[in-house]
Amino acid sequence: MPIDAVVVNASPLILLFRAGYGDLLPQLFSRIIVPEAVWTEIAAGGVGDAAASALPNRPWAIRQPVEPSLRVLDWSLGAGETAVISHALEHPGLRAMLDDRDARRCARTVGVQTLGSGGMLILAKRRGLLSCVADALQRLRDAGLWIGDDVMRLLLMNAGEQLPEE
Repeated sequence: MPIDAVVVNASPLILLFRAGYGDLLPQLFSRIIVPEAVWTEIAAGGVGDAAASALPNRPWAIRQPVEPSLRVLDWSLGAGETAVISHALEHPGLRAMLDDRDARRCARTVGVQTLGSGGMLILAKRRGLLSCVADALQRLRDAGLWIGDDVMRLLLMNAGEQLPEE
């Protein structure tokens, strides 16, 4: 099933805005839900933060209050991750956009499909919005995304690319 709508956690939004890719989201998805807990977390970044400054001015970002699911609360995740997974659980057509490993594990366990920042870049390339995933991933790394070389290789293989030094 094509990915058309997402509920997004703070870390992907923060990294995408810092790396200059925040406006890829509305080109990829018809609906982009930002739970209230995520919005609050991003706003805490302050005036100088790229995501805190940009998000309130993006009409595509749908700010949404979310009631946490008890199934998700049991995982003791952060408020943002809990809200993202809870909202996706209640709205099965949404993909949960998360980078945190424990949050992704929780989502899989409760039956929520996920998409990480790297997967989003692959999707952007497949839809003709990016020419090089390797460069985009490096920009996300420079913006603060921790991603191991093995995961980097896997993402690039899925994008039909190789690590630059290979």
